[in-house]
Amino acid sequence: MSDLEDKDLHEDEQYKDKLTPLQFEVTRNKATEHAFTGEYWNTSDQGTYLCICCGAELFTSESKFDSMCGWPSFDKPLNEEQLVEEVDTSLGMVRTEVTCDSCGAHLGHVFPDGPPETTGLRYCINSASIDLKKSDDN
Repeated sequence: MSDLEDKDLHEDEQYKDKLTPLQFEVTRNKATEHAFTGEYWNTSDQGTYLCICCGAELFTSESKFDSMCGWPSFDKPLNEEQLVEEVDTSLGMVRTEVTCDSCGAHLGHVFPDGPPETTGLRYCINSASIDLKKSDDN
């Protein structure tokens, strides 16, 4: 991808007509949806979770687990290079923000309190930032 194409994917205005107001606020303005309200927090459907803005593949249903936090939680990304992690000091705390490498969409945060038998990580992701491409098995 050229630098010009990459820059175009990061331009927020192009997403205003494509996304719902909540999706836009979450992905482009780093908002957070309310716990236990998102479409995917409690789903067990099989498939691949894509970035709602650019369609990049982010997580699989195999890595999803119930963390009881009210947001979809995953123990690992499908492709680590697809996620960018940055320190987030908003709201008076230090967290690690997770964004999509392709388009800069805010996805959520990653915490070191995931399942110890796997990665020990919990990618706490806003449902508004992802779209589930269901497997043919569903």
